[in-house]
Amino acid sequence: MTCEEARGLFPVLERLAYLNAGTFGPLARPTLAAMAAQTQAEADWGRGGRPYFEGMLALRERVREKLGGLLAVEPDRVALTSSTTDGCNIVLSGLGLGEGDEIVTTEREHFGLLGALGASSARVRVAEIGGRPAAEAFDLIRAQVTPKTRLLALQHVSWVTGHRLPADELREATGLPILVDGAQSAGALPVDARAIDYYTVSAQKWLCGPDATGALVVRDPESLRVALPSYFGQAGYEPDGGFAPKEGAARFDSGWLPPPALAGLDAALDVQPEGRFERAAAMASRCRELLAERYEVVTEPGHSTLVSIRPEGEPAELALRLFEEGVLVRDLPGTGLLRVSCGWWTSEEDLERLLRALAND
Repeated sequence: MTCEEARGLFPVLERLAYLNAGTFGPLARPTLAAMAAQTQAEADWGRGGRPYFEGMLALRERVREKLGGLLAVEPDRVALTSSTTDGCNIVLSGLGLGEGDEIVTTEREHFGLLGALGASSARVRVAEIGGRPAAEAFDLIRAQVTPKTRLLALQHVSWVTGHRLPADELREATGLPILVDGAQSAGALPVDARAIDYYTVSAQKWLCGPDATGALVVRDPESLRVALPSYFGQAGYEPDGGFAPKEGAARFDSGWLPPPALAGLDAALDVQPEGRFERAAAMASRCRELLAERYEVVTEPGHSTLVSIRPEGEPAELALRLFEEGVLVRDLPGTGLLRVSCGWWTSEEDLERLLRALAND
């Protein structure tokens, strides 16, 4: 299946220039059909009985295997979660860091990560990286590391600027465990999570999955305590609440994810055409080139599939007007920026439609 053939599976692309996968990806017909079929089966046959539960357990493992393949890790290193936020909370709760410990992060992180850091008892040291190049960001983040640092925590790709942060390089240079927010990279860029201690996935974004689907890669499951146990993470339990965790990262599964959502994600992971990463990168490069003719582009070339610009006027008002003209983008509150998300499904016509709508500003 080519990118053009796969693009035809998304109904919304017949109506909108859909440039907001950094928030929610478009939904394909196979995804919608799988969700509807699972919902109808539950309506017709109920949500119980051995065939139902065995089917759902098999579905969970099938999704786990596909996510592992996407991230270049073994399936037993993948936990099923509802979001990146969910994954970050699982990690920070399990690490049990105390007041004498420190975590290093940046000022550009999403609250999905920052909330978990803030709830920890550890001191959070913040590197002010702004929109600096990766090499400068590396030096600024590393400068915050002290003998008390127990964790590095940062995005793989900045949700604000679209810049790729040097996660692998920082882990190698410091030898510290790292928690990577992969919300803006999983499905958008080729990802090899084997060397990352904790890598989170928001499947509703670039993987075009249903809401409340995600994953957490844990490189060494035995090294992280199960602080937020769920029924699906235990292999056996006692009347006093004691339990034996499952083998591998499945012990961190965050619970019973809605079967229609899992069925939709299972189908969405099959809508992954050949050449998708190259196509997305090319569209992002073209988008940046076109926007730079008129606007200040804060995203450097070659970083990711996000392109952020600083438009004249109020970005929120501009985003609303663009939507009224059939172009869906995202304003980033408090930054003065407008963000364009370019996926493998993005076409030249989508970018031209964006430029025409902006020209009316």
